[in-house]
Amino acid sequence: MSPHKTLRVAVTGCNGKVGEHAVDALLAAGHEVVGIDRQPSGRDDILSIVADLTDYGQTFDALGSIGWDILGDTVDHAFDVVVHLAAIPHPRMFSNAETFKNNVTAAYNVFEACHRLGLRDIVVASSETVLGVPFDDTVTYLPLDEDSPRRGRNAYGLSKLVIEQIAEEYAKNDPELRVSALRLSYVQNEEEYAEYPGFADKIDERIWDLWSYIDGRDTGTAIEKALHYEPRGFETFLIVADDTVMPIPTPELLAARFPHVPVKGELGDRTPLLSNEAAKQRLGFHPRHSWRDHVRSQD
Repeated sequence: MSPHKTLRVAVTGCNGKVGEHAVDALLAAGHEVVGIDRQPSGRDDILSIVADLTDYGQTFDALGSIGWDILGDTVDHAFDVVVHLAAIPHPRMFSNAETFKNNVTAAYNVFEACHRLGLRDIVVASSETVLGVPFDDTVTYLPLDEDSPRRGRNAYGLSKLVIEQIAEEYAKNDPELRVSALRLSYVQNEEEYAEYPGFADKIDERIWDLWSYIDGRDTGTAIEKALHYEPRGFETFLIVADDTVMPIPTPELLAARFPHVPVKGELGDRTPLLSNEAAKQRLGFHPRHSWRDHVRSQD
């Protein structure tokens, strides 16, 4: 797809933390956005439709709807791209069984509806958790990348791992399908950075995700970049900031907590331990925001 082409984009989970940033970035790039969520959107700059994506009929209807159609009909090829973000976003917000059921069922319904409606370009929110959050010293090497083994260690991470597998199988069965799975790191907004300087005295506070994060605004940018990725098939991309959450240099973190884990490449003082190189090289995504721009570091 031409990066300059205006696209009609369906965004599921448009009311969520990532959804808000995605809609902002897509509108700023000139795209037409239709939001899909369980609650009406409070925005007046997009059309939106209320749908429970765990119900296949509602999913099919929503993904075939392009506006206020007085006839109430669905149509094929209603959207150029579907951005699937809707999910329970964290472990233990609901029971494990509900988290897994909700996330996997919604994703399956989206992929099946897209298949039947002729929608062949999908961007789906995956997660760093598919690589084994909470991480421990059994990781095979650092920084982790797209080739690292997948491991679902809780209901949320397992749901994202299964969603990736669903996407991959749909892509294998349809050579025209393109699915970009964005493995988002821990999404943070500006107001959440105030505690970061204090991590210098709490090295294990964020060890569970290898001290990684991504600014919410950069998630929107990554999603917009993924609209224009052209190769067919299924691919994954880690979406991670260019630094860690820690005021402590990365080599010191490794020496303290992962002294025996092999290291790939050279590490600078702020190098993240989840690699964003694939997203940079293939999507043209470059994070613009760092927590250090908003609070004073103690390093």
